[in-house]
Amino acid sequence: KYCKENDIHWFASAWDLPSQKFLQQYDLKYNKIASALLTYDDLLEEVSKEGKHTFISTGMSTIEEIENAVNIFKKNKCSFELMHCHSAYPMPPEEANLKLIPFLAKKFHCKVGYSGHEAAATNISIPAIFLGATSIERHITIDRTTFGHDQAASLEPKGLIQLVRDIRIIDKILGDGKKRVWKSEIYTQKKLRQKFV
Repeated sequence: KYCKENDIHWFASAWDLPSQKFLQQYDLKYNKIASALLTYDDLLEEVSKEGKHTFISTGMSTIEEIENAVNIFKKNKCSFELMHCHSAYPMPPEEANLKLIPFLAKKFHCKVGYSGHEAAATNISIPAIFLGATSIERHITIDRTTFGHDQAASLEPKGLIQLVRDIRIIDKILGDGKKRVWKSEIYTQKKLRQKFV
């Protein structure tokens, strides 16, 4: 109800076939495969046959296991996006291995996002975008000090607001890659550039 009132597309990771069938009643726009279920072929078949764009997390998986999942989605002509991921909570920053983002994109000819499980103080999502991540997933919580498996790897509301703000400015600062003389440079150009005869 909250998502409908705020125009938010919600979706969930089903961890078994009955749960996936339960989710079908909501006519969700997206599906999600959790890293732990990347090797559950029956679930991959069920999800991919729905034909909804699916985010596939790749934590604790080998390239061969990822390839098997990709092949199931391609066979069923279901669009997908791999999510580069590390399945420790929190993830040691030195194990982020963000260079896998462009590698996976090239190997599987698909979009690759980043699912971050790092501690809140370590903002790995921003460099992930610079390496080509097409989506960002983060766990959120009201209070990181409460009990739970992934609380230490979650963002509190303030941290989420800052992350969204920082991500949204990236498109602006990256620009379009076309060289030009900006209007804001003209004054400096006239003032500092020598005139050659």
